[in-house]
Amino acid sequence: MKFDMVVIGGGLVGASLVAALKNSGLRIALIESHESSPLPTDESWDSRVYAISPGSADFLRDQEIWQRMDASRLTPVYDMSVFGDDHCSHIHFSAYETGVAELAYIIENRQLQAAVWAVLQSHKAHLDIICPARCAAIIWHDTHAEIQLEDGRKLETALVIGADGINSWTRQQAGIEVSRHPYQQIGVVANYSTELPHRNIAHQWFRRDGVLALLPLTDNRVSMVWSTSEAHATQLRELSAEALCLRVAEASSYVLGKLHLIKPPAGFPLNFVHVDHLIKPRLVLIGDAAHGIHPLAGQGINLGLRDVRKLTEIIMERGLQADMGDFMLLRRYECARKEDILALEVVTDGLQKLFNNPNPTLARIRNLGLEITNHFPFIKNQLMRHALS
Repeated sequence: MKFDMVVIGGGLVGASLVAALKNSGLRIALIESHESSPLPTDESWDSRVYAISPGSADFLRDQEIWQRMDASRLTPVYDMSVFGDDHCSHIHFSAYETGVAELAYIIENRQLQAAVWAVLQSHKAHLDIICPARCAAIIWHDTHAEIQLEDGRKLETALVIGADGINSWTRQQAGIEVSRHPYQQIGVVANYSTELPHRNIAHQWFRRDGVLALLPLTDNRVSMVWSTSEAHATQLRELSAEALCLRVAEASSYVLGKLHLIKPPAGFPLNFVHVDHLIKPRLVLIGDAAHGIHPLAGQGINLGLRDVRKLTEIIMERGLQADMGDFMLLRRYECARKEDILALEVVTDGLQKLFNNPNPTLARIRNLGLEITNHFPFIKNQLMRHALS
């Protein structure tokens, strides 16, 4: 089977790229190892959520993805309050002051995944969705790449897109080196109903035991993300529901009153990953295969969707270039994305190190930094406008 492009990885970023190119006239195949799961029919909430920026929402809307989600499960964020570890210093971001309708939307992972795949299924006549299937090898040639599947099938393509996550098999097959270090932290996630209304405000605390965030969901629910040490994460997950609610309520200074657990805690390890090259001949990396950052800024998924937006733009505006794997065409993508990726890598990694340092003098300096920044609207608005893009 011959294709112009084969996307390896059908998560949100890889599937969004295929959806964005559904009317491109290209022959595209999507390989995904896990069979897509239907949305549950009960009223349960997914503990993994995304903070989608307005810019990303606009892109998903253009691809007919946003409209397919249940509007009752979408929660706009109008304000964000960030506190230092002294519980006094803080910085407040406001959609109104920034001049936008909202700072972000909180949406469940499974809702967004289902919407993307619904778009793909509606255009199945123009796409080859190979799912479930696993890749066995990639053989690189000057004029094409050959992908061998475990079931014996072979695909020939001008361009391979690696969208298969932070431990990307595709990246390994291409021999692209990465710089990585584990944060030795776990992101503990859980959902709660709250005694007090959240008023569409996202809260975040840079604590000495990690970064705690409470993100608003509909009907006085919140999603917790507590990035903390492995030992503390184990303690949190071993607590009873009542004890965990009390611990989180105390850590959040009862800003939302008493909490009631509606989704048990789960955890995932946090790692920093810097990729030396986003491209190689016949290959492009996007999403977590191209970068891995700390979740404290909530920008991981938006960074991946910006990869998709730029790659889509370059492909759709390539003119008479018929070879999708042309190295100079791919260089345009790498040059366009390097600065944005590096900036977020530096900021998130630097903030994690800054706020994870127990030095009391450094603690006073970082808390003072929050207060100073809070009193300079221009600086705050510049920070927000970059995050909203």
